[in-house]
Amino acid sequence: MTPLGTTQIGTIRVGTTRAEPFDFTRAMRRLCEDIAERLEEFEHVRMDQVAVTFAQARRRVAYGLQAKLTPLRFEGGQLVTRRRGKMWTIQRWYSGDVEMLYILTFYLPRFLEQSFREKLITVMHELYHISPGFDGDIRRLPGHYHVHSHSQKEFDRQMDSLVDRYLSTNPPEELFRFLFGSFRDLTARHGSVVGIRVPIPKLLPLSKSA
Repeated sequence: MTPLGTTQIGTIRVGTTRAEPFDFTRAMRRLCEDIAERLEEFEHVRMDQVAVTFAQARRRVAYGLQAKLTPLRFEGGQLVTRRRGKMWTIQRWYSGDVEMLYILTFYLPRFLEQSFREKLITVMHELYHISPGFDGDIRRLPGHYHVHSHSQKEFDRQMDSLVDRYLSTNPPEELFRFLFGSFRDLTARHGSVVGIRVPIPKLLPLSKSA
């Protein structure tokens, strides 16, 4: 088993005030749980088997990868796949006794440099990639472009619409208030930001994984 653990993301001194560290991945998990409860498009998502994590962006710029969903199964939810004539499996992750089927990673501080709405669109985007069967595979759309369909713009419009629908259900502001500001705002308010961080899961030759 490969367990999940909490690590510190960033720290800033806040005078002599003892501020409570802000757990970014815990806050993001609570938000994703609420989204899954309120929108039927995500009713299949079981957040207890989605590891919400962070990674540090290599460059402190607003553009670039904001977040990603890593499936921990192959197509159709299979544990093994054949590539170049060899059989492979994937490293498996656990939280206690619960096995994770997905890793949802946000790149900091970059993700928090977006506007509030752009942040929510990014969250919808990544949750939408989870297979409707919740089998550890990604959602595979019809056609050649099975990840984002044939039109990235149409896909983005769909995610934008999901944001409107979610906000129209009047969710508690406390769940997404942390998305109003930047990474610097969070560290200034709380003194430090912490969260779960994991390395990229490894592909393992089946002969060595038994």
